[in-house]
Amino acid sequence: MPLPVEIAWICPVCGYIHYGSEPPESCPVCGVGREMFEEYRETAPVPGDEGKNTAAWRCGSCGFVHYGVEPPENCPVCGQPTAVFTKLEESEGVDGNTEQKVIIVGAGIAGVTAAEAIRKANPVAEIKLISKEMHLPYYRLNLTRYLAGEVEKDQMILHPADWYRDHAIDLLTGVEVTGIDVPRKYVILSNGEAAAYDRLILATGSKPIIPPFPGADRNNVTALRTIEDADLILNACGQGKKFVCIGGGILGLEIAGALAARREDVTVLEIQPWLMPRQLNENAAMFFKKNVESHGIRVFTGVRIKEITGEKYVTGILLEDGKKLPADLAIISAGVQVDTGIVKEAGIKTNHGIVVDAEMKTDTPAIYAAGDAAEINGLLYGTWGPSQGQGTIAGLNVIGRRTDFSTVPRSNTLKVMGINLFSIGEINPIPHGALVQETGQGEKYTCLVFNRNRLVGAILLGDTSGSAAIKKLIEEKTEFADTVINQSEVADILNSLLKNQVV
Repeated sequence: MPLPVEIAWICPVCGYIHYGSEPPESCPVCGVGREMFEEYRETAPVPGDEGKNTAAWRCGSCGFVHYGVEPPENCPVCGQPTAVFTKLEESEGVDGNTEQKVIIVGAGIAGVTAAEAIRKANPVAEIKLISKEMHLPYYRLNLTRYLAGEVEKDQMILHPADWYRDHAIDLLTGVEVTGIDVPRKYVILSNGEAAAYDRLILATGSKPIIPPFPGADRNNVTALRTIEDADLILNACGQGKKFVCIGGGILGLEIAGALAARREDVTVLEIQPWLMPRQLNENAAMFFKKNVESHGIRVFTGVRIKEITGEKYVTGILLEDGKKLPADLAIISAGVQVDTGIVKEAGIKTNHGIVVDAEMKTDTPAIYAAGDAAEINGLLYGTWGPSQGQGTIAGLNVIGRRTDFSTVPRSNTLKVMGINLFSIGEINPIPHGALVQETGQGEKYTCLVFNRNRLVGAILLGDTSGSAAIKKLIEEKTEFADTVINQSEVADILNSLLKNQVV
């Protein structure tokens, strides 16, 4: 019986892969439109088919994993030829087509991607995917687009219910894992049941950090992490209420932009001297702040909150400098943290997250971790792209296709309030002795950071067309001549960089 051909669409900017007969309206990772997507076909085994000849092939340049009898002619992400692909061999003593039981805890992008990778490479493994949320797994990145009214709730779903059935993936929703019995290899569920595993993948994600402000426990103080959180915020819209977004990072600004699109009264508070301090330097943030304020959003930076005021419900925000801001709903975006409770109790090594090696293995046999919860080389990535990659790698290693997660520079490609932004590498703080080349005009700003003749960081604001090439140049540690990096015009430097790299 021939293997079914799954139609996939790949974003050439960030590498996100969408499965379906049509490309998505926009990339849920970097925001580019559907016209940018390119069709990509791969052969995938499903239960009952002869999938033993299907192999996993990894691009030696960008890490993209292709499934098929042969590698692709060119990598659909970075464009490298078939010669750079290597076959992921099965680990010694592991049969990639055994009927082993795999439990995946968490149905975010890392968990779902792990399930996809396992099923593509092994048609007979028993896969159980456990989610504590009641909904089908969805694009969490699209919660702010849902807030803005750009997508409906059903458009956020990763796969329809019958997709899990057709791929023999047992999806449990509304069920939480409350314990892990490592010696006997089973997990304890909130519904009173227990489930046995041969391999366990922890893709438990993260939870919002709620700073200990006095009054943070009042009604109408929330974060945005789930569909229920989004619905709470939406229910307050259209009533002339005042919204305060506490935190001027990516999520806080996306929330503010979504509410501004609904013509709500919005204020953003940021404790740092400028917006998006993890992604922007001070000069870039100055350009960006002007764009934010042009949408009618009030912005206060370098401020500290003394109290969230009110009785049962929030009525305002009191700052440490004595200023009082009215608020009917406060939305906190102060970062996330990994909930390591049951993992620690099971004796699995944790630090800021669940500690894993390059194969996404924990220090406990047969247990892996991926996504927001996984800490590798001291880093918690906490973004969609790495979580998707880690899910694939954990899934492949679980069924014996050995592959490593390559540490890559953190990057962000997004669109906030109509302005495109790309940020990568060492931009804040700047490495000692580095050369910074920057320019800005209107809503456009470019910053290139060089250290020892290598591009180590970049910010593109407004025009992000060179983002894919810049990301590859940084990852490959490409060296450039002094005559290139010391040109007087930043536009000339950027053009020279892009000519040196074919994407």
